[in-house]
Amino acid sequence: MIDNLCYEFFREFARYEYCLKATGFRFNTRDAKANWDMYAMAVTHVFESPEDPELKAAIEYFLNFPPKKQVVNDGVLAWDQTPIEEKIIAKKILILIRRVRNNLFHGGKFNGEWFEPERSEALMRNALIILRACGESHHEVSKAYGGIAC
Repeated sequence: MIDNLCYEFFREFARYEYCLKATGFRFNTRDAKANWDMYAMAVTHVFESPEDPELKAAIEYFLNFPPKKQVVNDGVLAWDQTPIEEKIIAKKILILIRRVRNNLFHGGKFNGEWFEPERSEALMRNALIILRACGESHHEVSKAYGGIAC
C-alpha cells in the first residue's frame, strides 16, 4: 500500500540524513544540516556504471521522469518542469530524491488523497533503491546506519 511505502520512504530518508550528519557530511555551521552535495561526490561511483539492474533502472527512471518542483505562479500552486542543470549525475539524482521528499512532506503529492499515486509510488520505490545503494557503498555511512557510533 502506498501509505506504508510513504512511511518507509520518510523513515529511510530521515535515517540517511542522520547518518550523513553523523559521518561528517554536513555543513560547517551551527545548524545540523546534511550536505547532500558533498555526499554525492563521495558516492559518484554508484551512479557512473551501476551493475545492479534494479539500481540502473532506478537511476534511469529519475533521469527520464524527474519529479517536478511545486512552485507558486501568480498566487496559484503549480508544477515547475525546468530541468536541473547539474552535470554530475550523483548530485542531480540526490537533488531529485530530496525533491520527492519535499513534495511529499510539504503536501505537494497528498491532500487527504494521493495525487498521481502510481507516479508517487514509482518515485518513492526508486528513491529507496538509490538511497540504499549509496548507503551500502559508503563504509562510514553504512556503519552509522547499522548503529555503530562514528
